[in-house]
Amino acid sequence: MVMRDPIIQDEQTETNEEYVDSKATPPSTGMREGCLQFLRLQQIRIGTIPRDMRGLYRYLKLLMRIHHAKKNNLSVPKIFQEVVRKNRNKVAFYFEDETWTFQQVDELSNKVGNYFAAKGVKHGEPVALFMENCVEYICIWLGLTKIGAVPALINYNLRLDSLKHCIQVAACKAVICGAEVQAAMADIRDSEDISSLQLYVFGAGEELTLKDAVSLDAGLNAAASTTPTQLHNVNFSDKMVFIYTSGTTGMPKAAVIKHSRTYFAGEGMSTFIGLTSSDILYDPLPLYHTAGGIIGLGHSLFNGGSTVIKRKFSVSHFWSDCVKYKCTVAQYIGEICRYLYNMPEKSEDKGHQIRLMFGNGLRPNLWKDFQTRFNIPRISEFYGSTEGNANIINMDGKIGAVGFVSVLFPSVYPVALIKVDEETKEIVRDANGMCIMCKPGEPGEFIGKIVRDDPVRDFHGYADDSATKKKIVRDVFKKGDYAFLSGDILMMDEEGYLYFKDRTGDTFRWKGENVSTSEVEAVISKTAGHADVVVYGVEVGTVLVNIPMMYNILCWILLIRNLGNQRTLNIRFMCGFLSHSLSFLLHNKYITQENFKPEFCEDFRLLHHCTLQLMKC
Repeated sequence: MVMRDPIIQDEQTETNEEYVDSKATPPSTGMREGCLQFLRLQQIRIGTIPRDMRGLYRYLKLLMRIHHAKKNNLSVPKIFQEVVRKNRNKVAFYFEDETWTFQQVDELSNKVGNYFAAKGVKHGEPVALFMENCVEYICIWLGLTKIGAVPALINYNLRLDSLKHCIQVAACKAVICGAEVQAAMADIRDSEDISSLQLYVFGAGEELTLKDAVSLDAGLNAAASTTPTQLHNVNFSDKMVFIYTSGTTGMPKAAVIKHSRTYFAGEGMSTFIGLTSSDILYDPLPLYHTAGGIIGLGHSLFNGGSTVIKRKFSVSHFWSDCVKYKCTVAQYIGEICRYLYNMPEKSEDKGHQIRLMFGNGLRPNLWKDFQTRFNIPRISEFYGSTEGNANIINMDGKIGAVGFVSVLFPSVYPVALIKVDEETKEIVRDANGMCIMCKPGEPGEFIGKIVRDDPVRDFHGYADDSATKKKIVRDVFKKGDYAFLSGDILMMDEEGYLYFKDRTGDTFRWKGENVSTSEVEAVISKTAGHADVVVYGVEVGTVLVNIPMMYNILCWILLIRNLGNQRTLNIRFMCGFLSHSLSFLLHNKYITQENFKPEFCEDFRLLHHCTLQLMKC
């Protein structure tokens, strides 16, 4: 159960020997107030019935579609084939000045599948895909899935150790990279476990610079555009892709995403928020993440709708793009809405046709103002993780909520909030060893019950088994059961709406990415001669933090911490090393500045706060 009725207790009156209040409230009054409170709660619950019925209808509709796909063993490329048959000449993707029809996407993905099948890539083998956003990126991973291979979608910002780790943890047999990231691959080409891998480069033409790499361009042009024969053996329950997530601890983990989970995520979002095949979706997000690459693309792959993709997100082009492509729905993550709101007002702000925006990370205190300024009829915030089974959505635009759980029928979708220790974040259990469910208003870790071999309730884990075990908790709803630990702290109100509060692990969110503090600590410590390092994220409020400001904060903190051991750090080298080692980048033009002067920071108070906090460590 996600919610419990409050325990009604008689109010107790305190007395002492010196003073007795002759007008003390009689016990019957406390009981009456308790009854009124109980009735009020029931009235609130009854008021949620219309919402719950809408949610139940859409959920059952989704389950029927998933059941159909499971019964007929429909993998993602098989479902896409049926979509192509119905929409052959319709535009599937807009990209810059290009338009790609469903037939063109299908044919290029067929070429990819046939080419790599001829190269000996087998069913179930992981292949790293390391490219910037483009339609060919979609065609390559889709083509690989048509022969049963498992693309590992790697963040194109990664460099050196992080990049090597992602290739190795998924046990990739080959690497496909875009011409634009050849230099990053060249930096690790001679590394152990990488030097033996076959490398393929797409889009290089005559500018192939990567050692011992094969150009994909000519090979794909010559490959057959017919459906690969291997597609028949690609199953609904097979692994489809690896998507990397920092989760709440450590280095990026390769989360296993099966065809069943992909269909649930993509089709589920469309079903719950009411997307139709006539909608044009604006998806400016990275395609290596679930939000942009699975949920966003699902609009085209499963529903036959048109999707606009971008090479990279641009705050200045967001609304003008929506006007240009006549978009009716737009997607966001993280701080995108804040970036848009902080831009000067212009005609495109309300000159678009957007009827719905959906995503996660919109701050509650910005929600209403953002919706009013840009004239967005409805915003649907959702919560979920790449690999998890605890996913929820705010269908009706309740400000601040990331989703809801029925308070009348909680067992229909078994997710819950369990109590954790406020300091240690360890799970709190009762005398029988069972997890304790949170009451309304109590923060707790969000979990989802695991049901093996169920396309909705199963947890498929990571490529690393030890990482998988850390995300599972036992004895939640009943003795012996299992649940997925989200690693996030949420809170629920009396109506069943859920609100995001905090993360339990060592990561913090920065520009839509999970930044692992332990990963940052390891890199800084190594560069600083293995000195002791403590890294953590701090709340920056509504300040629009920019790159030079973050650079100054980083340099100032490093200098302060280094005063104690009388060592000199080369700050320019440090920041340059970080920019090539971590999941986020510092812009080169700020790294190469000659002099560091903390008094020139745009918000010195924030800098001072960060310094004081670090000195307390």
